[in-house]
Amino acid sequence: MKVLLVDDDKLVCSSLKIILSAEPDITIVGTGNNGKEGVALYHKLKPDVLLMDIRMELMSGLEAGEQILSISPEAKILYLTTFLDDDYIIKALHIGAKGYMLKQNYESILPALKAVYAGQNVYGSEIITKLPHLIGKASEQRSMADYGITEKEHEIINKIADGLSNKEIAELLYLSEGTVRNNISSILEKLNLRDRTQIAIFYYKNIR
Repeated sequence: MKVLLVDDDKLVCSSLKIILSAEPDITIVGTGNNGKEGVALYHKLKPDVLLMDIRMELMSGLEAGEQILSISPEAKILYLTTFLDDDYIIKALHIGAKGYMLKQNYESILPALKAVYAGQNVYGSEIITKLPHLIGKASEQRSMADYGITEKEHEIINKIADGLSNKEIAELLYLSEGTVRNNISSILEKLNLRDRTQIAIFYYKNIR
């Protein structure tokens, strides 16, 4: 996996480079210290994943990400920031970033990179819990029936959006964990999604 690092804190860049380079399947192809450098380096180096800060001089990570995705919509951008800012999260979702993580969750960075590389969307637990308050009901929202979702699947989606585990959902709905897993597989197929996080994001953006 080729990774490009962009952060205005050179110490953070150096530390991440050392830590991630120790992984046999990760190559750090370059580092940058602001959004403008991030845009230029992305198009020059074509990394598999761009790990980028948000607040930076000259150009923010969100502005850089928007520019990159407008030209290369397949770009996989994972934001790594210290700021749990509502506007930042909404913007990241809107432009099509693959993830948003907090720097203090250092142990989650490597798994998040690998998940984004594999095509998943990754948002830290702090972000997921904020989604209900960030994304309002749109006038064009459709009912679950429009997506072919059954009543039982609807209940499971609600519980996933509330952050419950399969075991917790099974206990609340008086189902076996196997039945919950089967229903989640059906939901993912019907909605053309990859994982539980995408189900929660889909729910708050399109249904709730």
